[in-house]
Amino acid sequence: MPQSVTPLRHILSADQFDTNLISRIFEYADRAGEAVEDQRRYHQLGNRLSGHILYRLFYKESTRTYESFGFAATHMGMAVLGTQSVQFSSVAKGETLEDTIRTICSYRPSMIVLRSAKDGEAAQAAAVSSVPIINAGDGSGEHPTQALLDLYTIQRELGRTSGLHIVMGGDLANGRTTRSLVKLAAKFPNNTFTFIAPPTFEMKDDILAELRSKNIQYNETAEVKPALAAADIVYWTRIQKERINDAQTDYLAAHPTTGEDYSLGLAEVTLMPPHARLMHPLPRVGEIKLEVDSDPRAIYFKQMHYGLLIRMGLIEWALGYI
Repeated sequence: MPQSVTPLRHILSADQFDTNLISRIFEYADRAGEAVEDQRRYHQLGNRLSGHILYRLFYKESTRTYESFGFAATHMGMAVLGTQSVQFSSVAKGETLEDTIRTICSYRPSMIVLRSAKDGEAAQAAAVSSVPIINAGDGSGEHPTQALLDLYTIQRELGRTSGLHIVMGGDLANGRTTRSLVKLAAKFPNNTFTFIAPPTFEMKDDILAELRSKNIQYNETAEVKPALAAADIVYWTRIQKERINDAQTDYLAAHPTTGEDYSLGLAEVTLMPPHARLMHPLPRVGEIKLEVDSDPRAIYFKQMHYGLLIRMGLIEWALGYI
């Protein structure tokens, strides 16, 4: 009889993670964090995935996601290869995503971390790949690994992932990180949401419909300050200028102070409860002022470290070790 083939463990969407798997990934991240900080245990950690190869294929710009996957893999002994310069590859000649994936797979990497330009392209890549694909952001669609590190950050900082009032602000129409985080947070009980965005930048209807289908409370507003006082988590984002449509471009041209209206300084952050936390997927371009960095509620730089640990866990999961 033919041998059964074990399905590849792609990471494509926040939808694929149930609460049990999330807990397992978080428990691994806790252990990894202890090992990274403990030199006596670090050598053992560094040999775990020796012989494996991680390839990073990024069609769009990145610092944190690209480098954190590289560091995560290196911490576990993997070889790391990749490119952020697809304009100098055969992509510039018109090569399809599918052919590029097949080409890389022929060199036998252990997995491919892919950032793609359009919604759904991670799934397209997975359909032809012989190794796990990790979606590192597909257009304005999803960013599941960012959502997991964001939720892990919340767990580490507040000690829970349920019973939260999560305030999200900025460009919610084009920001994939907010979409994926809503999907994950909606899996835990008694979480509610407030979405703050200027006109034409509101959260898309598919996410709102999903919340309604689960009877999860949310409200939408264009006013920043009133929502901050009741927040447990404030998750702020930049205007995604590289993805905005013509209507959004026209709105920004007609409202040149919009960026200032949605910029958080100490005056705004002071309105947050003392226990609340301010998060941002970064990069920021003025929507959180530098003066906020010293406030203990600002944890966007902690997010980066937590992201390293979560991505270590996701690499191990994709390879079948968790």
